Amino acid sequence: MRGVIKWPFGRGELLVLILFLLVGSIAIIIMIPVNFSASGAQAAGFGQPVTQTSLGPVTESDIELLTKVRQAGLWEIPAGRQADQRAQSDRVKQVARQIVADHTRLDEEVRDLAAKLGVSLPNEPNDDQKSWMAELSGRFGQEYDLTFAQRLRAAHGSVLTTVAAVRAGTRNDHIRAFAQKAAQVVMNHMTLLESTGLVDHTALSDVPVPSS
Repeated sequence: MRGVIKWPFGRGELLVLILFLLVGSIAIIIMIPVNFSASGAQAAGFGQPVTQTSLGPVTESDIELLTKVRQAGLWEIPAGRQADQRAQSDRVKQVARQIVADHTRLDEEVRDLAAKLGVSLPNEPNDDQKSWMAELSGRFGQEYDLTFAQRLRAAHGSVLTTVAAVRAGTRNDHIRAFAQKAAQVVMNHMTLLESTGLVDHTALSDVPVPSS
């Protein structure tokens, strides 16, 4: 006759153990998002340190957006004013004036929003932007027009990637609204610069390869 297996628990203890395992399993299922990829989490800002403000949560990506828009204005406004005076092409001058007007308004908005969120912004262009401004200052005539159109078109294409990513994933309503406006301004400026006929698209940065 085979031996009888004896449980090390009493009936009451066994019921408590089963209940504990059942509750734990339910908790694990609830905590795991359905169909939520790692790339989706990154785009939404999850995994980043979050600062709570009176206007909602702010992530590092949100701060990067505000910083890049501020830096864009710090060099594109003076560059546009210079182009309005120095450019050979009337079309380049028209585009330069529009860029100055748009970035002046956008710069006011980004500084106002950053102040409300408690985010510190730069007050001078970065080293790359300073070198581009120096490069423009040394050009004249047709060469100036070509450099202006190409440099600003490349810069707008670069900042658009940040603006679009934050617009898609930020959890802050105010940042989302600002990113929407910034994206529209940046895309309009890209179109305006291309309308000069001076942008060499083969010299622009490669398009990032989409992740699967």
